[in-house]
Amino acid sequence: MMRTIYKITEYGSFITGKQIEGYITLPAITFEQLENFILSNKSRETEALELMGLSAKKGLGKVITAKNYIGVLTMNDGTSIEILPKIYSRTSYSERQVKKLVIEMLKTLKDSPYKTLQTTNLDIEKLDIFEIFIRMFIDEVFFIVKRGLKSSYKTVASNENFFKGKLLFAEQIKYNYAHKERSYVAFDEFNINRPENRLIKTTLLNLYKQTASIRNKTDLKTLLNAFDNVSPSIDYSGDFAKFVLDRNMKDYATALLWCKVFLMGKSFTSFSGSEVAFALLFPMETLFESYIAVQLQKVLGTMNFQVSVQDRTYYLFTLPNKKFLMKPDIVVKRKSDKAIFVCDTKWKLLTDEKSNYGISQTDMYQMYAYQKKYNAKSITLLYPLTEQITNTNIEYNSDDGVVVRIRFIDLFDVKNSLIAIAQEFKDNN
Repeated sequence: MMRTIYKITEYGSFITGKQIEGYITLPAITFEQLENFILSNKSRETEALELMGLSAKKGLGKVITAKNYIGVLTMNDGTSIEILPKIYSRTSYSERQVKKLVIEMLKTLKDSPYKTLQTTNLDIEKLDIFEIFIRMFIDEVFFIVKRGLKSSYKTVASNENFFKGKLLFAEQIKYNYAHKERSYVAFDEFNINRPENRLIKTTLLNLYKQTASIRNKTDLKTLLNAFDNVSPSIDYSGDFAKFVLDRNMKDYATALLWCKVFLMGKSFTSFSGSEVAFALLFPMETLFESYIAVQLQKVLGTMNFQVSVQDRTYYLFTLPNKKFLMKPDIVVKRKSDKAIFVCDTKWKLLTDEKSNYGISQTDMYQMYAYQKKYNAKSITLLYPLTEQITNTNIEYNSDDGVVVRIRFIDLFDVKNSLIAIAQEFKDNN
């Protein structure tokens, strides 16, 4: 099937009914579906900021603005909306590079199928994120099929012309009183119709209907042939609950994580809405935090530092009992003298035009508390690099010795950005 794809970056906006530079125009029906989807999720608690903003502007009418979720939305009519992050670099970058970066960030998420994402053989500029994910799932299932679908024994009760297994006396008397040549028996049958295979088949069927890629569609059809003797799942939660990850089932682990993504909306935050067939959305705040933590661990691992992610050492209050757990993103300890440095990541585009560059007062209160509890040498807030700010080495000093540094990460040169920060930890005496 042909699928219309509308692409937008964070903070970009949709309108309908007119063509205006700087805005992406959606058909009226698609705009309405998207609006209804946003409204149906507006009251839901999320781990990041609002999914999308709704407003009305003079001369434009209704405006839908992407916030800090990225990913893909597929409407019931097949129309897709792909949201990519707004990323600035000192050098120019392509859509392909942005998508590759997003995939690298996704690979750092814990307990997800994204760790195995590979883009080497994909024309990712022509594929939206949804199709890339389908491709990854297909590759996992091909691996399973190549190794052989797992089978299991299932007890079957049947009236047979020959004896096997165990005779069921009550059924034998009931059904075979006049047919002594038959045996009503129970026996174990070895078959592939087990929960894990049912979930995979159901996912294959759903994706076959949704994909717009000829290659993906062809491979999905091929894989479905291998699952011909498997029934679709009618109880996703029940079948997932039956899956036990052991040595015998390790080949299925990643494929079933993908099944959770596609069947149960386990992208990171779940969304609902009758207008949307599929929603795979990720808060950039979480992706940025995870990615920077992993990359900083790599950099500091060679520099005699110990790194703790999502540290849980201290509570803000200890009496009458421990209350308000402090959980900084990254705590760095210099092994030579045990000096502590605390980092927090913030996915926010700072600018010279805003008061205090747009830094949240609440965040600064939090940093102050971290310094006091951890007795840190310094506190560093890490933001993505933006072209809207000229001073990239901002520092705030309090009269009682607290120093909060504001530093910026070039996501297309993340290693060198973090090496510079690590050097500050090394030189701070």
